[in-house]
Amino acid sequence: MSCVHYKFSSKLDYNTVTFDGLHITLAELKRQIMGRERLKATDCDLQITNAQTREEYTDDEVHIPKHSSVIVRRTPIGGVKPAGRTFIVDRSDMAAGSSRPVCNKHSHSLTASVLLTHSLVHETVYCVLIG
Repeated sequence: MSCVHYKFSSKLDYNTVTFDGLHITLAELKRQIMGRERLKATDCDLQITNAQTREEYTDDEVHIPKHSSVIVRRTPIGGVKPAGRTFIVDRSDMAAGSSRPVCNKHSHSLTASVLLTHSLVHETVYCVLIG
């Protein structure tokens, strides 16, 4: 029996996939890893990289030689989305040409001091309201 050693990038220990022959296709390796790890093909895809050369295998028909070691990463089916968050900033309370909020009649009704922080494009605006 031949084998390929694999580990997820977040793990310390390698696991083993066994097969007959001198090599295994990338598609078959992915299928066996997903079966062993109880992953669903509809939820994620696997990114397989050679542990020694850091070469990423992308063609499902490429042959991975026996006794190879690979690093596995789970990736979403639709690809990786940007990690940044999108915030919607309501600038209707901003004075024209100013970076300070316009006080309205509701802001004066507060009895305690309130510190508001608005994250605008590249600046932070602090507004202290004292009632």
